[in-house]
Parts: sequence; C-alpha cells; structure tokens
Amino acid sequence: MPRSLTTGSPWRVILTFSVPLLIGNVVQQLYQFADAVVVGRHLGVDALAAVGATGSLLFLLLGFVWGMTSGFAIPTAQAYGAGDAAAVRRSVATGTILTAIASVVLMTVGPLLAGPALALMRTPDALMADATVFAQVSLLGAPTMLLFNYLAALIRAIGDSRTPLVFLILSCGLNIGLVILIVGFLNGGVGGAAVATVVSQAVSVALCLVYVRRRIQPLHPRRADWKVTRADCVAHLRLGLPMGFQASIIAIGTLSVQVALNGLGAASVAAYTTASRVDSLAVALLQSIGLASSMFVAQNFGGGRPDRIRRGVVQATWMSVAVAVVLGGTLIVFGPALIRLFVGDGSGDVVALAAQMLVVNGAMYWVLGPLFVLRGSLQGLGDAVIPTVTGVIELVMRVGAAVVLGSVFGYIGVVWSNPLAWVGAVVILVAAYLAADRRLARMPSAPGIVTPTTPIALVGPTDGSMTVETVVTAPVPLPKPARRARRVGSRSR
Repeated sequence: MPRSLTTGSPWRVILTFSVPLLIGNVVQQLYQFADAVVVGRHLGVDALAAVGATGSLLFLLLGFVWGMTSGFAIPTAQAYGAGDAAAVRRSVATGTILTAIASVVLMTVGPLLAGPALALMRTPDALMADATVFAQVSLLGAPTMLLFNYLAALIRAIGDSRTPLVFLILSCGLNIGLVILIVGFLNGGVGGAAVATVVSQAVSVALCLVYVRRRIQPLHPRRADWKVTRADCVAHLRLGLPMGFQASIIAIGTLSVQVALNGLGAASVAAYTTASRVDSLAVALLQSIGLASSMFVAQNFGGGRPDRIRRGVVQATWMSVAVAVVLGGTLIVFGPALIRLFVGDGSGDVVALAAQMLVVNGAMYWVLGPLFVLRGSLQGLGDAVIPTVTGVIELVMRVGAAVVLGSVFGYIGVVWSNPLAWVGAVVILVAAYLAADRRLARMPSAPGIVTPTTPIALVGPTDGSMTVETVVTAPVPLPKPARRARRVGSRSR
C-alpha cells in the first residue's frame, strides 16, 4: 500500500523500503540462475555461452528503455511527496504513453538488428545461431519486460516496495517452471528459455494492472489526465532520456568487454557469462539500496525536507559499504562452488577463470555500493547530468581497460575493466554529491511533519511562478544558492 518516506528515522525508512527490493533482486537473480543451470546442464556449455553472448546487446537495447522508464517514476515520487494528487495522475499518464511508444519501437526494430549486431560483435560461429534466436525472441517480448519495470517503479514511487516483490516472486516461480518444461522436457532450445521469460513477465504485468486498478487510487489517471501536454512529455523525458542514455553508455562498455572476450575463445565467454550470473546477484543487492535511496530522496525533495535527505544519504552510504564487504567476502570464499552449479565438475578451466572474476569484483564491491547510493540520490534530486557524466567515465575506463589490459594480460585484464570503471565513476559522484549537500544545507526545511496529504509548494526555476505544478511537471535539479532568497520568500505554507 502507499507509504510516505518523509517521516521516521531515515536509515530505518531506507532499510525497510530496500529489504523487499533486496529480496526481489535475489529472487530475480535466482530464476536467472535457474535458467542458466537448465540451459547449461541440458543444452551444454556452448548454449550457455550463446545466451551470455547476447547479454551486452540486450543490455544496450533494453537498458536504454529500462533506464528511461525508471526515470519516468521520479516525477511521480516527487509529486506524491508534495501531496499533489493531480500531478501524480498526470505523471502516471505521461509515463505510460511514453513507455508504450518506446516498447513498440523496440519490439519492431530490435529483432531486425539482433543478427547483424551479434556478427559485428565477433560472436563465435559456434554460438551465432543460438545467440541470434535468443536475442530475437527476447526483443519481440520486450514490451512485457518494460511495462512491468514501469508499473513496478510507479508502485515503488508511492512508497510501496512490497507489492512488486510479491508479483516478482510469482513471475520468477512461473519462469522457472516454464524453463524446465520448455527446455528440459519439450526440447525448446535457447529460444524456449527466452519464451519462458516473456510469458512470465506478461503475467506479472497483468497482476500489476489488476492491483493498481483495485487498490491504488492515487495512480488512476482520469480522462483529462491522458491529454498530456508537450511540457509534460518534456519534463519526463528530461529525466528519463539521460537515465536511459546512462544505461546505454554502460551497456556500450559491457558490449566492448564482450567483444574482447569473444576474441579470447568460447571458454572465456562461458567463464565470464557464468561468473556474471553469480556477480549480478551481489550487484543487485547493492542496487536495491541505491534505488531505495533514490525514492527516499525524491519524496523528501518533493516534501521540502533537505535535512532528512542529508541524513539519509550518509546513513545509506554506510549501509551499502557494510553490505558490500559481506557480499565480497562471501563470493571470494564460496565463488567456485557456485560456479560448479552451472557447469559441473568437468569444466575445470571455466571454473578457474570464473572464480578469478569473482575474486576481483568481490574485493571492490565496497566502491560499488556507495556508487549506487550517490547516483540514485542525485537522480532523486532531479539531477540527470552528473549520473550521465559518470556513465561516460565508466564507458571510457571500461573500454580502455578491456582493450589495453585485455591485449596485455588476456582474460584477467578484461575482468579488471569493471572495478576500474567503478572507481572512476565514484570519484565524480562523491564530489558532485558533496556540492549538492552544501546546497541542501542552505535550504530551509518544511516545518512540522510532511505527509502525502499535505501539499507543499516548491520553487521550480522555470518562469518564476512558485507552484507545486512546477515541481511535478518539470523535475528540477537542486536549486543553486543564488536562487535561495527568492525561494524562501516565495514558499507557501
């Protein structure tokens, strides 16, 4: 059910909100584990490598729209924190229309690009046929994945992170059952694994729609709300496009790593793919804290509580470091055993190479945790520029390391591309957030307790008008100090 993130101890609120996200990400990664285990055991290491060879391409094509649709939910969270019900409805309608358009475009164009793109990536001939089929089926079903991502983001934007978890668990359970049935018993091949994912996502979309219709009145757009204006679209795209671009930049770096791996042979591709499955579970846990921080900051920024934002971000950063240390140690110790779940005991070279990646990444998670928290917090403040810049830095460092270190040291050089990219990005994020924190310190806090039913007028640096409408129709970045005097004098109570 809807819940305000503008009251209560910040670290408790963030932790409570993030726990369902943590569980959801674990469940999601577990069903991806199940996919990989079924594919690897029933279809062989080459089939598993073929699925892995599509990862960076799908991340590039799907990641942009995933990032964009997640950005569409931030204005909704800001409007909900400000208590403006009309603006929440308009935001929902605008984001839904834009998500639907993006889904249709991706479903139409994506399958046509899959084969040529995989060829440009120098995908090994032995993997090409299965990789193409898996990518095409996944892209044809992209609308179900994107719509679920957007609907789940909307529900979280109003403070409910538990309900998307329930739907995700049901979807993952269905996906595991379908993969076992289609791949294990019906011999559906890697295309069958992709079909199972699409069908399970479609079921989760239906569950989200039914739940929103019956239980969450604030997310029900009225007929007039569907008449979105150019300003509405621009405001949502202003956050959505940079977030999508940021995801694409990271995906391009991942694609470059994939190209470097393809030149090292099938064993390296299989090892990196398998290690990535294990690694992604730990990374997803850290991402959850970052997402919780983003929603926390967005609601409190909309509710005029810079004091809570400052405390919450510091506390979330320390939580992410603690979690990162535990996760890193766990993967370093138990990584080889987890790898054998995918490929068995007969692929010793794959296990050894994959374990190397888990050791390198696990030792550097303490950098990745704060990266997610600071990036999410800046996005919650409406700042899409710095997160995009850090994405560019990650791209440059990841590609440079993959090409240069890969040519000198081989597989282990490619593996180091990810941690080096994290270091480059977090340096910029720390500096950017410290600057934002100084501006937050100079902002006045709304008196009393802010709830979603208490509208608060905030300044939006557009035409000088001081209304709640400005906040939610145009998610604004943190005001510059020069605007402080006008902001204080114009705040309505």
